[in-house]
Amino acid sequence: MFLKLVFMLFNLVTLVASEDNSFIYNGFQSSHLYLDGIAELTSNGLLRLTSDTDHEIGHAFYPNPIVFENTSGESVFSFSTTFVFAIRPQYPTLGGHGIVFVISPTKELPNSLPTQYLGLFNNSNNGNSSNHVFGVELDTVQDFEFDDINNNHVGIDINDLKSANSTSAGYYDDNDGFNDLSLFSGYPMHVWIEYDGEKKKINVTLAPISVGFNKKPARPLLSLTKDLSPVLNNSMYVGFSSSTGLLAASHYILGWSFKVNGLAQNLEISELPEVTVFSEKKKSKFLTISLPLILLSLVFMITLGVMYYIKRKKFSEILEDWEHEYGPHRFKFKDLYFATKGFGEKGLLGVGGFGRVYKGVIPSSKLEVAVKRVSHESRQGIREFVSEIVSIGRLRHRNLVQLYGYCRRKSELLLVYDYMPNGSLDNYLYNQPKARLNWSQRFRIIKGVASSVVYLHEEWEKVVIHRDIKASNVLLDSEFNARLGDFGLSRLYDHGADPHTTHLAGTIGYLAPEHIRTGKATKSSDVFSFGAFLLEVVCGRRPIGHVGDNESLILVDYVFECWKRGEILEAKDAYLGTKYVSEEVELVLKLGLLCSHSEPLARPSMRQVVQYLERDIPLPDLSSLSLSSSGLSSVSIAESVLSGG
Repeated sequence: MFLKLVFMLFNLVTLVASEDNSFIYNGFQSSHLYLDGIAELTSNGLLRLTSDTDHEIGHAFYPNPIVFENTSGESVFSFSTTFVFAIRPQYPTLGGHGIVFVISPTKELPNSLPTQYLGLFNNSNNGNSSNHVFGVELDTVQDFEFDDINNNHVGIDINDLKSANSTSAGYYDDNDGFNDLSLFSGYPMHVWIEYDGEKKKINVTLAPISVGFNKKPARPLLSLTKDLSPVLNNSMYVGFSSSTGLLAASHYILGWSFKVNGLAQNLEISELPEVTVFSEKKKSKFLTISLPLILLSLVFMITLGVMYYIKRKKFSEILEDWEHEYGPHRFKFKDLYFATKGFGEKGLLGVGGFGRVYKGVIPSSKLEVAVKRVSHESRQGIREFVSEIVSIGRLRHRNLVQLYGYCRRKSELLLVYDYMPNGSLDNYLYNQPKARLNWSQRFRIIKGVASSVVYLHEEWEKVVIHRDIKASNVLLDSEFNARLGDFGLSRLYDHGADPHTTHLAGTIGYLAPEHIRTGKATKSSDVFSFGAFLLEVVCGRRPIGHVGDNESLILVDYVFECWKRGEILEAKDAYLGTKYVSEEVELVLKLGLLCSHSEPLARPSMRQVVQYLERDIPLPDLSSLSLSSSGLSSVSIAESVLSGG
């Protein structure tokens, strides 16, 4: 009886605690929020998560944990929150990146990344059920990696930035008509998020803060039926996360109310602090500082004029009308010059057939970049080429090198990429015998590159044919994850359309026979290049190498002969030693042969390649395909090209 009484009292205390889990902030002047990253409270009571600084993160959490579960832990209480936010982008028509209302097991979000990860997850923990994170994102950038529907949407996130449900930002009026809203207009907007613990239903509602419309719309913008009991722990923290990327924005919260087991208290709109939509530009210091100097002496002014002319000539670049539409994707040559310390030899990362690559640090953002200088003597097609470069800059995949933008000056094109600290895979395969990659690293690199090519071929809004898949174009980040880069030869076309490229481009040894004959690059020719890449990584040899002084070794022929003798593992790199998984090595070698077939229709698609690598489907028996050496590599074609034929 005594134990039963204690249990009842414990339930009562827990219930009271849950009912006390509520708070309201009409402005944040006297708040004691937990702030992280660059989040701060302004003097007039605004919670500013990020400012106009790129690649930054801001977190703000209510300092005390909230009880979300009953004592049995079988169900989550109902909860409700409402807040007013405003997003003021650095460029009025371009948002970057957004705000997430978060329920998290901790106030800290360690190892979270900015840009598309919104300061919430990173590329390794995104999508893990162990995260126990619920969020509602107000996203202003379309990231295809997470299947975003557009660059102005609201999404419900459960342990994953691939939203469980999402829709374009807007609200339903009293006549049930839908009205669009721009999340990054700079104007304040009202959000209501409600979870019904009995019905297991989440509702998200959005509305503008304007004259005559300060109420909650009757119809929610977005709903999802989902039991949050497996997601939320007994004790959780509530707050906000935000981030910026190449495009920056100031993300504000003006007021916030929250309650467990009941409706959150209404905010007093009239008491909320004001946010400036777009601040006026500061007056130029040129007039206030230079004008008095004009009176000093005529000689001094002539000297200044000559120096200014020389400097302008040094950094001169032509900006044509059509380039204005690319806005922040176009870098100034002057900025790249200073970022790379004048393109000095100390910053030279490498020299390839298409230009020299330099390491740089953008002064304004401290962003580490790699700058590739490419000669572009012909003006014909430069507009189309730049258009494709900017389009490729919108690609988002964990195994692709991020292309930030370009600069065009005279007969030169400069491409700006994310900097990869461990350089190219090519260097580890051939130039660093003491630092050779082990099999586990190589296999992870292979699967990463395969995943990125599937994204290029099938998952992005357009088909991207890379045309130059090889080890020297695979870069390694700080954790030796593969990033496929160098899109200088890539071509785009619509899904279902026929590629019209008839200009031969690529590297001998990786070029498919039909590509050499017709000049037309296709998905299948990319698969052929990937096959050569597979053999290159496993064997530690280039597709066409030299044995002795006068003899060439065609790698695919060598692997084929090893397979025909029943000793395919003899082809592996000797530096692998004995620490490798023989089944995996054999699988990749056979898949390399299959992708190297001279007939395009006999090659698998890249999605099938990934399925083979993941063992989701069995690899076909190569002996049943009637393979021959000429049926794989088309050596005669390769040799004729090498000899000038």
